Amino acid sequence: MHDDAARPGSGDGDRAREVLRAPAFALFWSATTIRAFGGSIAGVAFQILIVTSLAASPFEIGVLSALSVVPYLFLGVVVGALMDRWRRQRTLIFTSIGRAVVLGAVPVLLLVDALDFWSLAIVILMLGVLTLFADSAAQPFLPHIVPRSSLVMANARLGQSETVAGTAGPALGGALLNLLGAPFLFAFDAAINAVSAVLQSRIRVDEAPPLPRASGRHIGHDIVEGMRYTYRHRTLRPLALSVHIWFLANSIVATVFAVFVLRELNLEPWAFGLALACGGVGGFLGALFAPALGRRLGAGRAILLGRLLVILPWVALAVAPVSAASGLALLLPLISVAQFVYGLSMGIEDANDIGYRQAAAPDAIQGRMNSTIRTMNRVIFFFGALLAGVLATVLGYPLTLGVAAVIFAVAAAVVGLSPLRRARHEDAADLES
Repeated sequence: MHDDAARPGSGDGDRAREVLRAPAFALFWSATTIRAFGGSIAGVAFQILIVTSLAASPFEIGVLSALSVVPYLFLGVVVGALMDRWRRQRTLIFTSIGRAVVLGAVPVLLLVDALDFWSLAIVILMLGVLTLFADSAAQPFLPHIVPRSSLVMANARLGQSETVAGTAGPALGGALLNLLGAPFLFAFDAAINAVSAVLQSRIRVDEAPPLPRASGRHIGHDIVEGMRYTYRHRTLRPLALSVHIWFLANSIVATVFAVFVLRELNLEPWAFGLALACGGVGGFLGALFAPALGRRLGAGRAILLGRLLVILPWVALAVAPVSAASGLALLLPLISVAQFVYGLSMGIEDANDIGYRQAAAPDAIQGRMNSTIRTMNRVIFFFGALLAGVLATVLGYPLTLGVAAVIFAVAAAVVGLSPLRRARHEDAADLES
């Protein structure tokens, strides 16, 4: 199986089989899924520690939130270049062990009453760096354990489990926090990461060593080569640009949506949570349908479908004549349906987007291509969140959501008016950059 996965085009004529039946992917999926649940559960404890136990100021909360993104801004393309030089499986194992150690230190600090703002900041920063390395290794590693024809299904299965973890994990974490306390949650997440490392170590895969770097070349040359490949490729260029524009719009809605719904529309917290759960259901169903849509429509049209769907909920919220006086009977269905369509769109496009990227790029440049797109997305999200605050202040929340919908439409137009629209997963590796 590993040899087939390494050869572009092998097995492409066969209909994608259920990837969870493949032992290597089953181990990878299991490690990723339990880690996602552990992260969602521990995330509740982090939020409560920051707001209550540490009594952090708004500025300190902002600093702690930014620390999880900072590693991507400063190290993203560097780590991506390293992933084309390092063994990716080994990186995944070491990062899981590293997270287990860092998370295991938190209950110790809590028990000795030594956890303060600075120590928690160090923990969050270290976890951010480890997550960056893990994410940068995981995407280029997947094509080594899954045939190219099954990449969309593999990403869909990962998306489904992560959606369930993101939806159910916080609720479970809140319950466990009340019953057992924060030290137990962090110890539990540390143990989960240790188990994840064991599962990752059992994956049987042959990673070919990278070609030696030519004389006179250094990591800077590798980074530039990755950027040139990404932004000169016939279909990866419009895909990357569309994703960047999508992230700008998403940074706006992610920043203002909760404030708009909870503060201006005065929706009850339980109703807000229910609406978010509908988004999780939509994401799960979108990932479930993504492989079939990718096969039937082609990668480009499946991505375009997701890009078009995401416009609808934000247009609806921008133009709907609702206010705090509208009442729960009107607000809850509107916001729940909007979240469902939002999640559905992401479920459809994510699996096809990532699967196409993994199939289109050679293994030797996978790490750099993915890190180039991922790092630029984080930069855009960072500044988009700042822009969202300005827009909400000047235009108000509904018009700001309308601006986001227009930006989402531009992201769809980039796909619809480019060669990416006609791209298919089975032809990805045959394209010339």
